[in-house]
Amino acid sequence: MMNIFVINSGSSSIKYQLIQMPTAHLICSGLVERIGFENAVITHKVYRNQNEEVIQQIQPLANHAEGLQAVNLLLTNAEKGVIKNPNEIHVVGHRVVHGGEHFAATTIVSDAVKEQIKNLFSLAPLHNPANLLGIEVAEKIFTQATQIAVFDTAFHQTIPAVAYRYAIPNQLYNEYGIRLYGFHGTSHKYVAEQTIAYLQNPSAKIITVHLGNGCSMAAIKDGKCVDTSMGFGPMNGLVMGTRSGDIDQSVIFYLVNQLGYSIQDVNTLLNKQSGMFGLTGLSDMRDIKTAIEKGDAQAKLAYEMYAYRIKKYIGSYVAVLNGIDALVFTAGVGENDALTRSFVLENLGYLGITIDENRNTTKQVGIKEIQQTAATVKVLVVPTNEELEIATQCFNLVGAL
Repeated sequence: MMNIFVINSGSSSIKYQLIQMPTAHLICSGLVERIGFENAVITHKVYRNQNEEVIQQIQPLANHAEGLQAVNLLLTNAEKGVIKNPNEIHVVGHRVVHGGEHFAATTIVSDAVKEQIKNLFSLAPLHNPANLLGIEVAEKIFTQATQIAVFDTAFHQTIPAVAYRYAIPNQLYNEYGIRLYGFHGTSHKYVAEQTIAYLQNPSAKIITVHLGNGCSMAAIKDGKCVDTSMGFGPMNGLVMGTRSGDIDQSVIFYLVNQLGYSIQDVNTLLNKQSGMFGLTGLSDMRDIKTAIEKGDAQAKLAYEMYAYRIKKYIGSYVAVLNGIDALVFTAGVGENDALTRSFVLENLGYLGITIDENRNTTKQVGIKEIQQTAATVKVLVVPTNEELEIATQCFNLVGAL
């Protein structure tokens, strides 16, 4: 058995899971929030005998090192711990958002790998610095473990040049790497593999729809990604919680040249003040759905715009794939919001996609089919598990050595 500790390090947070492989047994999980504040919160969950025990601590945590050390104390606690010492962690798997063109696969961390992650800071300034910091802190605590990086962009490295290149001067690609990279790759890969196994069809044509606060879609054929909606950065494509998604570039020039916005103002506007928040003043789909139920016409329009953008990408990806075997919804909104799925799936009968509202609204554990019985295309809700996917990739890499 191998204990794999999965870390997702954010700018002021650390998400983690301890998973025993190859059984995929979840031992514990947790979240450290508000790092850098006096009232940082650690929510630690231990799973024993099919029971969940929750431990919550509020304490000052000045930085990620203190946060991860506090987690280590919970892991090794004499009474409630799950391991005796840090050396019982065999592998630490790190989510790294941006791997550029350099990393098309899961990689053991070395000084050279860390330097390359650092070189990519400019492409993912909100994520890669925090991801690297998580690696450096984990190296000091779990000194006997193999540190492994799993890149969000890696799954999308199979996208052909015709799809990932932008129609801008070649120099900008050749010298600066400006191209489509895509994100949420770990989630898209996991749900695609789950779908392929469910359909028992390795060559299935699949469109995966990852809907959380950040949203993206992927076109997948023969288990490989051939296109995705996010681009050079994670702002492009679908309407999201606070991000605009696709927008005419002329709007940016107008905001700067005519309305006096600075470039930083525009960046903040499109990243943090747009999307569903910009349209409704709310970023949580549950709150927006409540507003619709109260008769809020603007909230209903926002929902329709959100669904319409997804629908447009479905049509384009069916064209790219030359058909479709399965349409897959995943992540927080995709898995739990039947209204979003209903809006998206309306009037897609020409493609063989029809929805059964009874199935759509019925709760079910695991993979759920929501298409009508006679439909020619499967419409699935597949719960994502990025941490398990990271653990699986780490186990497969170490086991192959």
